[in-house]
Amino acid sequence: MEAILSKNTLASLSTVATVLQFLTGTIICRRYFKKKSTGDTSAFPFISGFLSCFMWLKYGVLTEESTLILVNFIGSALFLAYTVIFFLFCVNKREVVRQIMVVSCVILSATLYTTFSADTERSVRVIGLLCCFLAVIFFASPLSTLAHVIRTQNTDSLPFPIIVASFFVCLLWTAYGVLINDLYVQIPNLLGGILAGVQLMLYVIYPKPKTSHGGGPRYSPLVSENPVL
Repeated sequence: MEAILSKNTLASLSTVATVLQFLTGTIICRRYFKKKSTGDTSAFPFISGFLSCFMWLKYGVLTEESTLILVNFIGSALFLAYTVIFFLFCVNKREVVRQIMVVSCVILSATLYTTFSADTERSVRVIGLLCCFLAVIFFASPLSTLAHVIRTQNTDSLPFPIIVASFFVCLLWTAYGVLINDLYVQIPNLLGGILAGVQLMLYVIYPKPKTSHGGGPRYSPLVSENPVL
């Protein structure tokens, strides 16, 4: 009884924390509505976020894990909406369509494979590995900027609230993966938690100096808003 209660509690905490993280995209979309333009930003975070959530949704369906199904159904819907909003206000629609087509091919291939595969366990392994692979790509993408932070000894490019949120979300999902004994949930979230922890350590190593309102140089954010799940 206590085990069931702890699993349900952890599942609820993970779901709420992840959905709140997903909802940070509404802040960006609100900015698009105000400016009537996406500026020079990329649609990739939204499109890749949709791909990640959709693949985890498929993994949740294959493993019959209701928590994964719920949180990633919400995430898929939100990131699809963000992508549509971005498309409405962007200038280079051809590039957005190209990215959408690539993601659509990945999703179609995975769907056809799981639909016609007679071996359910193998389908779970393949989709699980694909989800982990996508997570590793997302985690590896900011490493070049991380090197820049270390080289310049300047943490202005680190979005502290997003890093803290990512750290705790990854910890929750890692704990949930341990509870349900699922390595495909444990490993990518553990990697995400470690990366977020390293970035938080940089705040200790290179604390932000107290400057005037004029401020110093600004850099692009290090952390993507894409969660693993």
